[in-house]
Amino acid sequence: MYIWTLISTYIIMNITRTFDLLDRYKELYPMEDALVGKENGQWVKYSSQDYINYSNWVSYGLLALGFKKGDKIATISNNRPEWNFVDMGMAQIGVIHVPIYPTIGTEEYDYILNHSEVKAIIVSSKLIWNKISSVVEKISTINSAYSFNEVEELTSWKVIVEEGKKNEEKYRDEVLKIKASIDKNELVTLIYTSGTTGNSKGVMLSHNNLVSNFISSSKAHGLGYGNRTLSFLPLCHVYERMMTYHFQYKGISVYYAENLGTLTTDIKEVKPQIINTVPRLLERIYDGIIGKGKNLPYIKKQIFFWAVNLGLRYRINNTYRFFYNFKLKIARKLIFSKWKEALGGEDMLIVSGGAALQVRLARIFWAAGLPVLEGYGLTETSPVISVNTYTPVVCKFGTVGKVMENVEVKIAEDGEILSKGPNLMAGYYKAPDLTKEVIDEDGWFHTGDIGHIDSDGFLKITDRKKEMFKSSGGKYIAPQVIENKFKESFFIEQIMVIGENEKFASALISPNFKFLHDWCSIHKVQYRDNKDLVNLPEVVARYQKEVNKYNTTLGEHEKINRFRLVCEEWSPETGELSPTQKLKRNVVADKYKHIIAEIYQHEKKQQNNGITSRFSVSDITNGIKNGIKKTLTKNAPD
Repeated sequence: MYIWTLISTYIIMNITRTFDLLDRYKELYPMEDALVGKENGQWVKYSSQDYINYSNWVSYGLLALGFKKGDKIATISNNRPEWNFVDMGMAQIGVIHVPIYPTIGTEEYDYILNHSEVKAIIVSSKLIWNKISSVVEKISTINSAYSFNEVEELTSWKVIVEEGKKNEEKYRDEVLKIKASIDKNELVTLIYTSGTTGNSKGVMLSHNNLVSNFISSSKAHGLGYGNRTLSFLPLCHVYERMMTYHFQYKGISVYYAENLGTLTTDIKEVKPQIINTVPRLLERIYDGIIGKGKNLPYIKKQIFFWAVNLGLRYRINNTYRFFYNFKLKIARKLIFSKWKEALGGEDMLIVSGGAALQVRLARIFWAAGLPVLEGYGLTETSPVISVNTYTPVVCKFGTVGKVMENVEVKIAEDGEILSKGPNLMAGYYKAPDLTKEVIDEDGWFHTGDIGHIDSDGFLKITDRKKEMFKSSGGKYIAPQVIENKFKESFFIEQIMVIGENEKFASALISPNFKFLHDWCSIHKVQYRDNKDLVNLPEVVARYQKEVNKYNTTLGEHEKINRFRLVCEEWSPETGELSPTQKLKRNVVADKYKHIIAEIYQHEKKQQNNGITSRFSVSDITNGIKNGIKKTLTKNAPD
């Protein structure tokens, strides 16, 4: 045992580059399912030794094909074990990995591939190749293109592996030599931020940036060797990538979901003990469960919502609330156990990041025995700055946890969160001017987020600095706070608060059309399409009821005075959201500029002939005077 502890400590102390994880696997984690992917509906397992072998073969193969230290290779792929093989294979020989989202537009592909000067690309499928082939043909730096799946026009990635196998003897010593020469502060990856405005910026991250972050974050829980995770967030995003290293560091088996459409099936098959997610997915899971609860028979429905309401009052460390804890045990037995079954049936830890998590969701999942740990960070900080922890439980609802070890945070006079530490990027690629804008002379990174550290030492985010605005009355409005409150409504999928330099705040609302269609079916509301639907008086009135409800929680200057329902769903594919589900405010504002202009033209009569409903508080009051108000109020559900 003593010898084992010494070996473990030695290996832990010598993790300074991402590829050092392979040595850790070799010494500590002899696993049959280190990485697991799904092919044609079947799980395909790769052992620890397979992982090491394939990574080495990729290294040898790339050298045999003429790649050298400092070259860049882009991957555009879904999550899969092969992604890890090429990631480690590149890192071992100093080739810089440029992972790119599979869902962005051709203009952004053109910009990133040109700006990064990659020499090769590896795509996952013919679908992606069809999307980017015309772009790739015009880029002179790209000499070769490979694919994970079989694509007729492309060379299989297996060719790299075969070249590696053939040249193993020739390049084994050279790879060892290159690995030994790589310093922890050398660039390992170039990650382009999705951005909500303008061109993406290439964030330069070193080995040390990522290693320091996954080692520190690994202390947030006690899971490890023998446990499983299911990965479904994009590996090209720094959050999932760092957490994948985190899992590998702890010896947790990483299973990759086939796609989001198979997620429910995959999670039941894998039965993970920990997953990463984003708040929007938790919102969808919760909404789906509640929707099913509403369709239960009367008695079961009463028990279901009794449990839900109990869960919404959950507090961490309820040691002295005997009667509450007694009722919670009953609720977990009767109701919440079914929630766990739907998510694999295991005790599972959920790590949430990428956006603000609604407190009610944190409470209800904790009550259900599915604790959610919310963290905070940015691509530029590799990414975690702070996180709530489970072992021990150092967690506070409504916060993003305490600042991680080795990371420093201070709050500027204007409330902006500043941070520094070994996780801070080297800068933006080819953009020293932009780097200077965010990293000051003292080395503090200006996050652009507004927040504060409470009396217990927990960091709380309140809004984005650039997104806060003043009304014409000089009052500050933090749109994200308001938007998160309104998104608690089952009727609202997305919302954007507007009103800079105006007398009052307003909002554009993209409805939860699935829920709205069900509501219309129950209330026998007829419509042709979504364009017609969002203009119906009874629909507008129902949304006014929701707006009134959430307005009661806001200050007078924050209340939504007018709103418009739009007939489109907002998504990354249609451009209103970033790949991480953040609002691209400039895009939304430009798309609906005529609607926004109309909202604030007070002298103009409201019209109902566009793609949105035209509505204000006073307008609907006048419109329902002749008996409509009574009818709608009677029909509206609680």
